Amino acid sequence: MADKKKPTLKVTQIGSPIGRRKDQRQTLIGLGLNKMHKTRELEDTPSVRGMIDKVKHLVRVGDAV
Repeated sequence: MADKKKPTLKVTQIGSPIGRRKDQRQTLIGLGLNKMHKTRELEDTPSVRGMIDKVKHLVRVGDAV
């Protein structure tokens, strides 16, 4: 079988969760982001896209290489 590489997104935290609602803080933790300028490569799925949309003002999204 051919090994198909799943598309990924590069997500970087650029905003602080201080003073934000608790659900936004928990969403950042769910994405694996808990410190400023931390970057994660996440699988591009509808659930991840929804989480990113919820905290779009706190993260920067780019395509992973």
